[in-house]
Amino acid sequence: MSTDTPDASADDAPSRAELAARVDELEDALAEATSEDDAKKMSIIATKGTLDMAYPPLILASTAAAFGYDVTVFHTFWGLDILHEERSKNLKLSSVGNPNMPVPNAVAALPGMDSVTTKMMEKKIADNDTATIEELIETSLDMGVEFQACQMTIDLMDYDEDNFYDGVTTGVGAATALQDMADADIQLLV
Repeated sequence: MSTDTPDASADDAPSRAELAARVDELEDALAEATSEDDAKKMSIIATKGTLDMAYPPLILASTAAAFGYDVTVFHTFWGLDILHEERSKNLKLSSVGNPNMPVPNAVAALPGMDSVTTKMMEKKIADNDTATIEELIETSLDMGVEFQACQMTIDLMDYDEDNFYDGVTTGVGAATALQDMADADIQLLV
């Protein structure tokens, strides 16, 4: 019994170069098809505009973007202050009702204590060489994070859209935010 198999005609067989070109073509098509499907999505809702609550959505968004996530952060109500160029530089830290403040509520309620605790936090941020809100926003935008400003809140709070950082998407409604959350692998409310 012979182990030889009949060879296909040499004229019918593709050349090595043709096979290599076809393999490259198929690999490119596969990479294109899977790159869109494999991109994980993260949706964050930012509702608070205090100094201590501005950092979590920005840090989470920039970190997720660094890991290849498609990230959207929907800012609504006081969270819009984070996207406002001037207001984001003057975010305050409330000392009343904050269990991690080193002062009792009776003292924290005194006039001027929010300014004191804000200055303490700003000093801690500077001493630790922590990125500023502006730096985190710019870094996130450079990494492809989409910052969305809630249109209802813009109208309600009478914000001027020109005062937001360049690159912020305005005119976004709750329906768009809900659809984004439904499509996301990770949804966070901060």
